[in-house]
Amino acid sequence: MKEFDVVIIGAGHAGIEASLAASRMGCRTLILTMNLDTIAQMSCNPAIGGLAKGQLVKEIDALGGEMAKAADACGIQFRILNASKGPAVRSSRAQVDRARYMKNALENQKNLFLRQAIVERLWIKNKIVYGVETSTGEKFFSKSVVITPGTFLNGLIHIGLMHYPAGRLGDIPSIGLSKNLKELGFRVARFKTGTCPRLDGRTINFKKLKPQYGDSPPHPFSFSTEKITNPQLPCHLTYTNTKTHKIIRSGLKHSPLYTGIIKATGVRYCPSIEDKVVKFPDRDRHQIFLEPEGLNTNEYYPNGLATSLPLDIQIKMLHSIEGLENVEITRPGYGIEHDMVDPTQLYPWLETKLIKNLFLAGQINGTTGYEEAAAQGIIAGINAALNKRGQAPFILGRGQAYIGVLIDDLVTKGTNEPYRMFTSRCEYRLILREDNADIRLGELGYKLGLTDKKRWGRIKEKREKIKQELKRIKEVKVKAKPKVNFLLRKWQTAGINKSITLEELLKRPQVNYDKLKKLDSRARKINKEISAQVELETKYAGYIERQRRDIQRMQKVERIRIPQELDYEKISGLSREIKEKLAKARPLNLGQALRISGITPAAISILMVYLRKVSGQNKPARTGKAKRAGETRTQF
Repeated sequence: MKEFDVVIIGAGHAGIEASLAASRMGCRTLILTMNLDTIAQMSCNPAIGGLAKGQLVKEIDALGGEMAKAADACGIQFRILNASKGPAVRSSRAQVDRARYMKNALENQKNLFLRQAIVERLWIKNKIVYGVETSTGEKFFSKSVVITPGTFLNGLIHIGLMHYPAGRLGDIPSIGLSKNLKELGFRVARFKTGTCPRLDGRTINFKKLKPQYGDSPPHPFSFSTEKITNPQLPCHLTYTNTKTHKIIRSGLKHSPLYTGIIKATGVRYCPSIEDKVVKFPDRDRHQIFLEPEGLNTNEYYPNGLATSLPLDIQIKMLHSIEGLENVEITRPGYGIEHDMVDPTQLYPWLETKLIKNLFLAGQINGTTGYEEAAAQGIIAGINAALNKRGQAPFILGRGQAYIGVLIDDLVTKGTNEPYRMFTSRCEYRLILREDNADIRLGELGYKLGLTDKKRWGRIKEKREKIKQELKRIKEVKVKAKPKVNFLLRKWQTAGINKSITLEELLKRPQVNYDKLKKLDSRARKINKEISAQVELETKYAGYIERQRRDIQRMQKVERIRIPQELDYEKISGLSREIKEKLAKARPLNLGQALRISGITPAAISILMVYLRKVSGQNKPARTGKAKRAGETRTQF
């Protein structure tokens, strides 16, 4: 049978989360991929998470996605990054065994079917997609189609002056689908990314290198994982040097980046080693992390050495680095150009504006990174399923999740370079911490049908215990006794001359919850998961409340909807430039319009007055189902 509710094109990180979400929501789902043996292949580094990316992974998990569970199942080193800094910028990262990552989750999922095939074109009628056609002429029909091609869309690999079509090293690209998207009217651009050479660990002199161990005990990614049981491996540190940089400069005349062969825009915040050497000539060394690719392989990934230099230069460069004097390359580093679609042609639920029931997710939308792709994938899969049911779309706002920030940035502002998530992009990051993602999004995942009742019950219980403990420490007082003041002075904080609440004590920088336990017997019975949340909520209460008020103000502006058919030419007082930008972007509400690059507060005021005068759009958006996805969002 070749009729499905949802067809997913591509089985990378976006495709996996999209297909699992749709199938778990009861849709008969087909995932089409060029090679069933390379599902969730980690084309770049063998790691999940990182700064701001850890937040995305935790949110995917809270909604019922798979990435965090898969990382826990095959993680070989776990670390909390920025552990010494504030809670708003702490992020989890895990090295994973890339050979064991993810595939079983797809093969054992109910309602999900896997097929090896190359999709050449979409079947469209009256600007509605209703199926796909493969290179062998097979047709698969569906209610929705989700495209998640990664770097395969018209991919072109570069190693020195040699270049050839490929989706990644050893895999063919998707040419026909890219051509088809252009024919359908999508604005297509070229982006570039790259990866490092892989090294034979048997030829690395680890005695010269400094090991870097993970956290002990390791902290799981998924909120449902109780304990990490995998053996844990260290990474190792080394550095480039002036000799390395001299070798790199000697090869620039053969570099596709510096000879003009690569014309696409590269990743600003993940530059190649040749970019680092050229752009930071004052630096005499750059740090390299040698990361193991798994428990049963000798391959290592030299994180920090992404390059598209010729192979002979790559070898010389590596041999100039301490510990790598005799290293052997197992796979060369390379650069890759690929097509992407202007993400402003998407709605915030990732359905395209040009073709109904067609969704895009991942690098096709201009992002870089497994986590950014997976975050889009789960939203696209959820909405493909809701679309099949005839329900309004599911949209996460900027005040709800990092995922909401990611998607809003893409569909509202677009991107002229590969987009990477950072904590600095999130204006409400103190509220949207990775440690509370389950509390923020767990109910949504449960009501969507992506998590079970047992898991939701645990989250509810956790939420209630936090609430009760926050209430209790506001009421319980500590008396001014000699023993109490002795401890306070020991902790290098002022003593007390009258009774004060536990909350007042906990707000002091020198007092944490573990110390509070020495003053209060009830506190000793609170587990670490609950006490950590209570401590953060207490210490940062003022800042958190301020951000909550900011979110509420933003939500009020976003309730003022803008009709999609609005003729901006009729609005007097707007400049020609602003009319053109609004007409191109077609924002759904006033808040989205405000975030479009170049739209001024004065223009928003004019637009607000016009909407109130003509349409009465100052009323809150209605909830429930909607005939067209743009009218509202699924409410829970």
